[in-house]
Amino acid sequence: MLRQNGDHERGSGSRPGAILGASLIARSARPGEVLDARILLVEDDPSIREVTAIGLGAAGFAVTTAADGVDGLERFRGEPFDLVLLDIMLPRMDGYEVCRQIRKTSTIPVVMLTARGDTMDVVVGLEAGADDYVRKPFDLPELIARIRAALRRAGTGADETTELRIGDLVIDGAGRTVTRDGTDLPLTRTEFDLLTELVRHAGQVLSRDVLLDRVWGYDYLGDSRLVDVAIQRLRAKVETDPAAPELIQTVRGAGYKAVR
Repeated sequence: MLRQNGDHERGSGSRPGAILGASLIARSARPGEVLDARILLVEDDPSIREVTAIGLGAAGFAVTTAADGVDGLERFRGEPFDLVLLDIMLPRMDGYEVCRQIRKTSTIPVVMLTARGDTMDVVVGLEAGADDYVRKPFDLPELIARIRAALRRAGTGADETTELRIGDLVIDGAGRTVTRDGTDLPLTRTEFDLLTELVRHAGQVLSRDVLLDRVWGYDYLGDSRLVDVAIQRLRAKVETDPAAPELIQTVRGAGYKAVR
């Protein structure tokens, strides 16, 4: 279920990922290596969990693992983490519910792992509060790049523009809040960043590739469906009538733009 730089090779009688794991163990054993961030990996498949943890450790991350949703949520509540890597199909509590529970108390980046990659999985994941998703089987370098991009976004400080307006919305860059008539709108971190990017360039058409690069922090690794679904969810929260959007418009064949 996991690849490194293309096809995954297996030795005779070896477990999936055994060769990958052996090569990464050698790379990870560096005395004094500074760990980039603490990651909670919640994955019920033992082979994927082990190989992914080894790979992330080799990339410089400190990894804590959990094999089901309940254990993952307990670990999240008991220790500080910088990012959660969360499988969707988990025993006892699925990834969607784990993400919803995390979002009640934290804006930590959450990257979902899905074996199907259906649009509906993306919709439900984003609605639960996920920032990104990766389809299985995945290449380890791609996963690491997506994780680093999510961590960079989370570490970005408030924009110098402290207040932006579009229609009847007020965007507070310093406080990272969006209000309508004094009432806060419950946007996720990604939805806030997406809205802010569009409003900063109001009247300008931003392509899906540009939005992937500026909001999610990558381009060629991205899936344009992520942008479409995020726009759909954002409209559901900020538009008076999401079926007839007035603030965020689609420019067919080109991308999206915010009204001036």
